[in-house]
Amino acid sequence: MLRFAPSPTGYLHAGNLRVAILNYFFAKKNNLEFFLRVDDTDQDRSEKKYVDSIIEDLNWLGIEYKKIVKQSERFSKYTDVFNFLKKKEFIYPCFETSEELSLKRKVQLKMGKPPIYDRSSLKLSKEKIKEFIKSGQKPHWRLKLDNEPINWKDLIHGKISFNNLSVSDPVVFRSDEMPLFTITSVVDDIEFNVTHILRGDDHITNTAAQIKLFKYLDANVPEFGHFPLIQSKSGSSLSKRDNSLSIKEFKEKNIFPIVLLNYLNKIGTSNSLESLDSIEILLDKFIFSNFSKSSVLFNFDEIIRLNAKYIKTLNHKSINNFSKKSLDENFWKIIKNNINSVEEVEEWFEIIYGKVNFSEKISIEKNLINDLKEKLPKKLDLNAWSFWIEEIKKTSNIKPKEL
Repeated sequence: MLRFAPSPTGYLHAGNLRVAILNYFFAKKNNLEFFLRVDDTDQDRSEKKYVDSIIEDLNWLGIEYKKIVKQSERFSKYTDVFNFLKKKEFIYPCFETSEELSLKRKVQLKMGKPPIYDRSSLKLSKEKIKEFIKSGQKPHWRLKLDNEPINWKDLIHGKISFNNLSVSDPVVFRSDEMPLFTITSVVDDIEFNVTHILRGDDHITNTAAQIKLFKYLDANVPEFGHFPLIQSKSGSSLSKRDNSLSIKEFKEKNIFPIVLLNYLNKIGTSNSLESLDSIEILLDKFIFSNFSKSSVLFNFDEIIRLNAKYIKTLNHKSINNFSKKSLDENFWKIIKNNINSVEEVEEWFEIIYGKVNFSEKISIEKNLINDLKEKLPKKLDLNAWSFWIEEIKKTSNIKPKEL
């Protein structure tokens, strides 16, 4: 069982979509199930319009999922786990403010130490904790990592090891007892029997803490695979907050879904981008371990080039699904080898069938232009040009070469 788990706090970008595609293909290749989980516990930033957009984007790409799970409907589950972890003393209360924590990190960095939480709250006596709570301070809660090293065999990176000195005890519940990603993800992965978790390598540290959490909850630990993030031309990671390379933008630019599927499925591998394969062929070629450990640069110009290549392979019925104009088959045969985008299709339609607007500065006779337009064949085929010339010769003294 695999899942795609976006947070509905913005529109999906190419990096998010690559996560969905790789999870979907891995599931299909290995005869596993795949579902959509909406990580919408952040009530302040999550919006329904983004949930709707996520579903629409996956449908647009042809990514099928068994079910949808919304974390906002599962708070009682997280509360139960909170109480269990609290009883077992796997979590502990902390009272530092964000300002105090920021100051601690600055001091550690200045001393040349990694900014790891110093566990000062773990040393608080029961009396001191009661005193803080009585004064109105509400604690946030951290997961207490034990001293056992954390190891796993990553599906891309191979063996990865962490020790407790290199990972902070993560905050798993806020001061209002709102659960955070580290805990909610594990609770859901256990309940829905997730066997493989494939995500960006920015989650490697999260994985180390979550493996401990799986063990604290006496659950099977899934297999993990972390692939490199997609970067923009500037070298920065893609972000929903700045709408960088959003799927919404791809749709507005009339990028074909199969082009995007090919590109996001192949970058970071040795598979050629020159062949635009069907989903079936992409699936046949899919080998997750072939993905590189190095970061991947997203090249939008390459997408445009592949899109132009693909549009030339379409028949007129297919292009009519994307164009705002209803195109005749012969018209499409005549123009398609000179077309690089859907926008150009519509430009050619206007050139051939649109209204002619005269400028007073034009020296060519308007009557001749009208005559040319009136005699333009209604049906375009390979004989249209010759027919048009013959019709013009009947009523005009202009020689064909002068046209």
